[in-house]
Amino acid sequence: MRRLPFLPIVSALFLVPCAGQPLSSWNDNAAKKSIVDFVARVTKEGGPDFVAKSDRIAVFDNDGTLWTEQPVYVQLAFILDRIREQAPSHPEWKQKDPIKSVLEGNLKAALAGGDKAILELFAATSTGMTTEEYGGIVKAWLATARHPRFKKPYTELVYQPMLELISYLKEAGFKVYIVSGGGIEFMRPWTERVYGIPPEQVVGSTVKVKYDVSGGHPALLRLPEIDFIDDKAGKPVGIHRFIGRKPIFAAGNSDGDREMIEWTTAGNGARFGLIVRHTDGDREWAYDRQSAIGRLDKALDQAAQKKWLVVDMKRDWKIVFPFQK
Repeated sequence: MRRLPFLPIVSALFLVPCAGQPLSSWNDNAAKKSIVDFVARVTKEGGPDFVAKSDRIAVFDNDGTLWTEQPVYVQLAFILDRIREQAPSHPEWKQKDPIKSVLEGNLKAALAGGDKAILELFAATSTGMTTEEYGGIVKAWLATARHPRFKKPYTELVYQPMLELISYLKEAGFKVYIVSGGGIEFMRPWTERVYGIPPEQVVGSTVKVKYDVSGGHPALLRLPEIDFIDDKAGKPVGIHRFIGRKPIFAAGNSDGDREMIEWTTAGNGARFGLIVRHTDGDREWAYDRQSAIGRLDKALDQAAQKKWLVVDMKRDWKIVFPFQK
């Protein structure tokens, strides 16, 4: 499935690795060593692999790379809750799929229409309002919504080792961006508080937006039309369009990130590709090639050929979520 287009806050303590102990939630094995060695090489002035700070760009996928994406993408969970909340005001929704199936509790049938069905659900719940109104709705939902398995806010289901990796790269002079198939306006209201990544360093899928002045108040209106899909081959395009510099470090977890990692690691100089492989069914989930959510198949094969680092969640991480400390 394509990622959707479109609060208790994790303590800043989680975002700052202890001095002298980089990546402390990673096991001391080959995966951690390869990251540390790469950072040392590109930051050593006078060394053959030195990279100027202006070119130290790192990009991270979000769903399944920085926070959980099971049993459904978080943005889809948001949309489904919005449908249930708004249904009393829209009796016509009970007559037409895919919303009809959502209200009947049949998510499989609701999503059987593929991208077209997803876009219909999205348009019904996430457009026809100002950008400020939408951001407020997202923040209010995140403050109250709970994950069905862990019973915790979604913003607590971020991966502690990846938070440390972001901080480690930032301390080494990297500028870190999120490049996600999720909606850019769904992520921007909270990424700075949770990941330490400001909204201007978030790249995602977008809807068309129109400038409007109503009652003397200028605003930006979200229209029910997709502007840009930041997924698969769209990710390198989005990086070029919104960042303007080619990264030297890219991290993802699925086939939707394959082209981003492939493009990042192609070319001269030191480059690094990382894939998070979900192998821990006890602490999180175990899935890859057959999963409808976050499928990792072609990218996993290519990782072996291209020598990208495949991070085995069960083997390489001491903990998964911050609350497991």
